[in-house]
Amino acid sequence: MSVQIWTYSLVGITFALYIGIAIWSRAGSTKEFYVAGGGVSPLANGMATAADWMSAASFISMAGLISFMGYDGAVYLMGWTGGYVLLALLLAPYLRKFGKFTVPDFIGERYYSKTARIVAVLCALLVSFTYVAGQMRGVGVVFSRFLEVDINTGVIIGMIIVLFYAVLGGMKGITYTQVAQYCVLIFAFMVPAIFISIQMTGNPIPQIGMGAKGTDDVYLLEKLNGLSTELGFAEYTKGTKSMIDVFAITFALMVGTAGLPHVIVRFFTVKRVRDARKSAGLALLFIAILYTTAPAVAVFARTNLINTVSGQAYSSMPQWFSNWEKTGLLSFNDKNADGLIKYVADAQLNELTVDRDIMVLANPEIADLPAWVIALVAAGGLAAALSTAAGLLLVISSSVSHDLIKNVFNPKITEKQELIAARLSAVGAVCVAGYFGINPPGFVAAVVALAFGLAAASFFPAIILGIFYKKMNKEGAISGMIVGISLMLFYMLKFKFGIFDGGKTAVEGLKADWWFGISPEGFGTIAMLVNFAVSLIVNRFTDKVPEDVQAIVENIRIPSGAGAATH
Repeated sequence: MSVQIWTYSLVGITFALYIGIAIWSRAGSTKEFYVAGGGVSPLANGMATAADWMSAASFISMAGLISFMGYDGAVYLMGWTGGYVLLALLLAPYLRKFGKFTVPDFIGERYYSKTARIVAVLCALLVSFTYVAGQMRGVGVVFSRFLEVDINTGVIIGMIIVLFYAVLGGMKGITYTQVAQYCVLIFAFMVPAIFISIQMTGNPIPQIGMGAKGTDDVYLLEKLNGLSTELGFAEYTKGTKSMIDVFAITFALMVGTAGLPHVIVRFFTVKRVRDARKSAGLALLFIAILYTTAPAVAVFARTNLINTVSGQAYSSMPQWFSNWEKTGLLSFNDKNADGLIKYVADAQLNELTVDRDIMVLANPEIADLPAWVIALVAAGGLAAALSTAAGLLLVISSSVSHDLIKNVFNPKITEKQELIAARLSAVGAVCVAGYFGINPPGFVAAVVALAFGLAAASFFPAIILGIFYKKMNKEGAISGMIVGISLMLFYMLKFKFGIFDGGKTAVEGLKADWWFGISPEGFGTIAMLVNFAVSLIVNRFTDKVPEDVQAIVENIRIPSGAGAATH
């Protein structure tokens, strides 16, 4: 069978599975819609958390980033992995003990303020919409190539699928769908990696194959370094980023992870604090399978790409090349009209443009693997993007229905009305997410990295101080969140999108103006520190925290015997 038939078959089977699970596990109450009834097992929650966490950025874009950035791409591995450890050990058990549905719920109750809740909701919406934009772009990329529809149509199809099981099943449907999606995405990521590792090095373990000798008896990384320098690129194993930027990006991704509302809410779906700890450990194990393999996939993909295209005749390119050209994500501009592909670092001479997001998806085709493996990767990419998109959409809908409508504007709303509001909010969120998917502000991992910066700048200090500093008051937390996210937004708009510089971008020289030499992806670290400083200074000169709130904080630092999540 052809790649397209295989793709339609595998994607159709997986979509039918997701829809079937959503129908089977549809939510009948707000508790089931928000936290899956609070009775998910640690194993299922661990797999669902891993799927929720490993978005299109992890599956599609991370290895692509590493394949182009080399050593510099390690910041994404370190930041995202370290951040999950930070979340699992430092925050998850305590937030579970507090027993609320959402992060804005925690902030609103902990800081005894409707204003704090509203600010937290706005921050959650901003973070979630920025993050979901990357997921929808990932859906569009997969659909545009493998189902041979344009990216816009692909995004719309993805919207419909997510809308169905997110709106119908809520967190209950999403949880069990994500268990299936984890199985699909990890199988889809590992199978081609093992195939290519055997093909290039004879070793079936990709992590070892990356550092082994290839069929020409030369170490693979050494060969890639040579190929890179020949074309004018930096050595693959040497970094070009400044130490301060590496630190800032890594730290921003770490603390941003610990403030991501769609990941935090997963720990409210288990029965006990002990189960939250177990599911966090299991999720880390499930995540590590993909994260330790991604660098190997990056090396294999980059080496195969250079060997296949550099200096070769355009007319002799294999079918995969023209297939990706049709999507607009790969293009050849024969500047010297010699018919040969000049792929070099010099932008004036370079004739090949490769979108980083295609590297994982195109890798099996470049390596000439069987059609079913190529189709499997497409199904895995969709599983990764859709699982995270669903989790984010739930955060958006619950922020509107539970945190705004029920707890601020209409406290007397019935459970049935709240459930309807949650579903309508999800519909609206899907439409906005689809718009961002059709008009993406950058490649997947770059957009997602900005979401982590926004989470670091807004939520992390408020959550940390809320748990570990019982004297932190509402004035300090609100001021810190507003200043932190405003500063991050300003920096992001100025240096990533050129809003305040006449539309200039970093590519056009704006990089030289970065504050402290820190990129927009890393500025969340600075904004977070400013948030901490503002929170503590304002706290020092404003009213003390009520005694009953201090008692609650004392209680949540003893993570045992937690009851069910409550309104």
